[in-house]
Amino acid sequence: MKKKKRLKLKLLPIFIVVTLGVGLGIGLSLLVNDANYRTGYIKGNENAISSYNDALETVEKFARGSEISYTTKDAIEQNGTTYYKAKIGKNNYYLNKENITDTKEDIVAEKEVYVRTTYHLLGEALDGTLLSLLEKGSKLSVEGYHNINSDGSVDYYKTTIDGITGYFPAKYTLQEETEANKNYDEENTYQVHVGRKDIYGGGNAASADYYPVEKPTFTENPMPEEVRAFYLNGTKSVMSKIDQYIELAKKANINAFVVDIKDSGVPAYQSKVYEQVSPTNYQYAQQTMEEYRAQIQKIKDAGFYVIGRISAFKDKYYAMDHPEHAILDTSTNEPYLLSESYWPSAFSRDVWKYNVDLAKEAVQEMGFNEIQFDYVRFPDRTIKIEREGKLNLQNEYNEEKIQAIQRFLMYACNELHTLGVYVSADVFGESAHSYVTAYGQYWGAISNVVDVISAMPYPDHFSTYEYGFKVPVWTVPYDILYYWGKNYAAVRQSEIPTPAIARTWIQTYNTIKKPYITYGAKEVSDQIQGLYDAGLTGGFMTWNSSSNLEKLESQLEAYQKEYIK
Repeated sequence: MKKKKRLKLKLLPIFIVVTLGVGLGIGLSLLVNDANYRTGYIKGNENAISSYNDALETVEKFARGSEISYTTKDAIEQNGTTYYKAKIGKNNYYLNKENITDTKEDIVAEKEVYVRTTYHLLGEALDGTLLSLLEKGSKLSVEGYHNINSDGSVDYYKTTIDGITGYFPAKYTLQEETEANKNYDEENTYQVHVGRKDIYGGGNAASADYYPVEKPTFTENPMPEEVRAFYLNGTKSVMSKIDQYIELAKKANINAFVVDIKDSGVPAYQSKVYEQVSPTNYQYAQQTMEEYRAQIQKIKDAGFYVIGRISAFKDKYYAMDHPEHAILDTSTNEPYLLSESYWPSAFSRDVWKYNVDLAKEAVQEMGFNEIQFDYVRFPDRTIKIEREGKLNLQNEYNEEKIQAIQRFLMYACNELHTLGVYVSADVFGESAHSYVTAYGQYWGAISNVVDVISAMPYPDHFSTYEYGFKVPVWTVPYDILYYWGKNYAAVRQSEIPTPAIARTWIQTYNTIKKPYITYGAKEVSDQIQGLYDAGLTGGFMTWNSSSNLEKLESQLEAYQKEYIK
């Protein structure tokens, strides 16, 4: 009995302490803080936070959000600042008390930031839903964040604007209002574009954003340094011959394919996105999803890099399904017909999300390495009727065309990069001129944002004696592409801080203008060599809308050559 009494007396103080600790909400571990390390996190309003030795000399910086073990027992006081000892990895350091928190919610210390690049507030699910457009200079109250990256940077800030709560990309913000309102490299880079005013209705070059955009490299999805690609349209007649195209590509020194996901009036497969959003596209799809997936898998299994092409803002069936998002004829309030198609408006955020959702599905279902947006523009040859007020472009945010095109591509890149795929954009050869085109394409604004810019300088698309040539330019394919590449595209590439890879479409069909020229191996080879000699060495893609197999076979010698010297 005496033993039992002694045991009870020993246990009683511990029982009381634990009970009191739990009752006060502080727990036993907090009562012994001064003697033991506990788990915490590095907090702050910068990505990297300084650490110190016991002499309070700066040692190195650690990423905000890093997990640490720290103790208050051996704290150092200096000039009113307290430093706690912290174990980071296997070593001991001292951290400013203000840079330590016990909760992940408090890791981000900034209370407000300012928008430096106009972009959308995104829905809380971060599923691509676009909310308010937040203009440059807007003040955001930081209510939280989504994730901390490995370098201590925030991916998205949580904020509420005009009663709407969502997430905004932290990379488009700065903490100083004055700096956020400045344009990138105001005295140099920005000045290159300032003088390029709105001449043709596409907007002012100065209205776009030229902040450097880090181009991703996905280790599990390497892009060939030089992409050499055959183009395949999405028709059943072409896709049913996939084995023959693969065999020819192997002989032709080809390492990639561009395959249609959606062309206007020719949706390649029965997408679930079509089924939900554009039933007419679903109705006229060329194949089932299963058939198309099997064909893309064959290409991938054969070792080719596969690029999925989407006609973004030329989409006949979507515009029929959603006239409320289409460019309208103001006299009829019906979708406007141009080039045998209706045109969803590039100003419409519903159209943006539809195209990006289709791209996401294609990546997840088919395994594409890259998504390429074609017709990423407004219709051309409409400036006269626009100025006459005959078109309703559905311009909800009162944007310039150049802004809508660049912002769509920013959105597409942000969404698709999370899936580990690259984004490319097709542009007219004219976009390499030193003005904003009437349809909103401007080389610098696009190349600065996307991973790959793919111009379409087809020789027979130039004016007959373009640039002062004495002969029809399509009769001298090397000369015209070398001249265009060296004096226009390469110059535009040098005007922005982070240009995309320049990978160019080449003409592989016979010319459609007199004098008619048959484009065989020599004409194809001349185009490629002209582009490479001009410095545009990111690769080439064959354009022939019919994807004629026999035509490609007749040009085999051109594809087998090596062009990089």
